[in-house]
Amino acid sequence: MKKVIHYIAGSYLPITETWIYGQIKNLKRYRPIVYATKTENLDIYPTENIRSLDLKPGISNMRNFFNKVWNKVFHFYPYFIFYLIKDKPNLVHAHFGPAGYSFLKIKKLFGIPLITTFYGFDLSLLPNQHPEWKRKYRKLFWEGEFFLVEGNHMKKCLIELGCPEEKIIVQHLGIDLEKIKFMTRKIDEDKEIRILISASFREKKGIPYAIEAFGLVRQKNPELRLKLTIIGDSGGSPAEEVEKKKILDIIRAYNIKDCVNMLGYQPYPVFLRELYKHHIFLHPSIHASNGDTEGGAPVSIIEASASGMPILSTYHCDIPEVVKNGESGYLVPERDINALTERLEFLVYNPEIWAKMGKVGRGHIESNYNVKRQVEKLEEIYDKIIEE
Repeated sequence: MKKVIHYIAGSYLPITETWIYGQIKNLKRYRPIVYATKTENLDIYPTENIRSLDLKPGISNMRNFFNKVWNKVFHFYPYFIFYLIKDKPNLVHAHFGPAGYSFLKIKKLFGIPLITTFYGFDLSLLPNQHPEWKRKYRKLFWEGEFFLVEGNHMKKCLIELGCPEEKIIVQHLGIDLEKIKFMTRKIDEDKEIRILISASFREKKGIPYAIEAFGLVRQKNPELRLKLTIIGDSGGSPAEEVEKKKILDIIRAYNIKDCVNMLGYQPYPVFLRELYKHHIFLHPSIHASNGDTEGGAPVSIIEASASGMPILSTYHCDIPEVVKNGESGYLVPERDINALTERLEFLVYNPEIWAKMGKVGRGHIESNYNVKRQVEKLEEIYDKIIEE
């Protein structure tokens, strides 16, 4: 069986990066081997073959120190060279632009074909805040074989950074439709309408706008039984702590603490369980002031739509490719609190349209974001690289 290295220049695997695991887990014709600098959540994302600096107790501290010093000077980890000789992969699939760039020296040493998938911050926030990455990316674009993006907005951004168009392939992220069953949304006997937000507390997620829209709808319609659940939290960075303060301030300002349930970060099974307890998925992404964007579209929107929920989001990046405006949900301009409030109020007062929107959304996701089909396409891309 042919072998592909999935290279992650960081940790395998943060709890929010389910889409990477989907690409690894569902390969059929290629044997995946993960290379990462450290590991976490192995109970959630098990994989048979992983090479990581932190997986051999006893010698790990000394080895890690040596590898970090070497990487700082020569910009690659010698630890991985040993395994490359042993594994003899057919190609390397790097996840995120910086991972692709960091693998270039080893690629040159071994002559291994390299593809790199961009996901969002790596093509918006990173080159905006650190212009030297524009130069590094030009080198990556020249030496790498292909570059994968989630949609046409991301493709346009990559071209603007200097990537040749002929090297870019739009490859949708897929979700596991066997795990995400379809359920028609309707109001229960208790008449409560439940709205779900699931996102980390970053400016690009637009959570303050979502909460304000919810607060305005409730303020205007006190007779309605409305409930808002938020899955997510600050990761502890200064920017995320600022965003968390904004979120809490808006909850206090609209006096809605009694109907807002903040669950914090939760494992994926909890997110799935909460999907089916709620009626509407709210995710008004924005271009952040520091240049950060979704890049493509949040996987949570894809999953919520697949489950049968109507979606309320924004004309942001590749979200319009996922949400069919007026059919599977509604899209409004970024930061337009009036439009967001109006559409949310309309959805709340018209539950009879939820079923049709959910059905359209499920069909769209089945056709374009089924992980099994998308991984088949990914393996076809691998074939193309090896054959060239």
